[in-house]
Amino acid sequence: MIVSAKEMLDKAYENGYAIAHFNTNNLEWTRAILEACEEKQTAVMIASSEGAAKYMGGFEVVANLVRTMHDSLGITVPVAIHLDHGSYEGAKACIEAGYTSVMFDGSHFPLEENLEKTREIVELAHAKGISVEAEVGSIGGEEDGVIGEGELADVEECKQLAACGIDFLAAGIGNIHGVYPENWAGLNFDRLKEISDAVQMPIVLHGGTGIPEEQIKKAIELGVSKINVNTECQLAFAKATREYIEEGKDQQGKGFDPRKLLAPGTEAIKQVCFDKIAMMGSEGSANN
Repeated sequence: MIVSAKEMLDKAYENGYAIAHFNTNNLEWTRAILEACEEKQTAVMIASSEGAAKYMGGFEVVANLVRTMHDSLGITVPVAIHLDHGSYEGAKACIEAGYTSVMFDGSHFPLEENLEKTREIVELAHAKGISVEAEVGSIGGEEDGVIGEGELADVEECKQLAACGIDFLAAGIGNIHGVYPENWAGLNFDRLKEISDAVQMPIVLHGGTGIPEEQIKKAIELGVSKINVNTECQLAFAKATREYIEEGKDQQGKGFDPRKLLAPGTEAIKQVCFDKIAMMGSEGSANN
């Protein structure tokens, strides 16, 4: 069922596990995510960045793809269609395009502007039953041209943003987008606990690729209820596709057929989904 993300994340928050947010980039990504989560009986958030949505043909294409494939495959688990790191205009467009959850990322604005715009998005989204994520304290690395230094979120700013009526909060705790460098200091659990205690709501961990399992589990214990994964799926897809071509399988019979060419990468994405679902502890949660 296609739903808002609020109920699934509140349930995860109350029961000590996390819901996976997987970014989609095309049909293969979408199908792999849906099939993996149906097999493991877990709710899921399928997200697009604004750049990925543009690549795929627009916000309505993304929303319609997820909905149509969900129905065609007979998916029974809760599925939220989410905008990742949305701009103010992008979030408004997704509210109209059929997304069921949006992230407005105003972390690069002065605090008062972030709060004002967040309140406006919350009002528009909640009027249509759409959940809202917002952010303070930038996530390190780059996401669709938005570059963050990865500074720690301020606890008081987190409280002010939570008071805007959002459903879940993204806050910088030393996490970064993309591949983590060898000298990465790890997540700042002291700051995470301070934020979690202050806001008493589901926390979002961006940059879920490559964070060690013990840190993932500890973050969940401290209130993280949604973990974003994108880079790991991209790396797995690229590796499997490269191996297929380098082994010459695209030259065997009709190995160049995209249904065959893209199949190994699609299966690799499913395996990443299986691994992350197990790590986050959400398997079977759709039945409870």
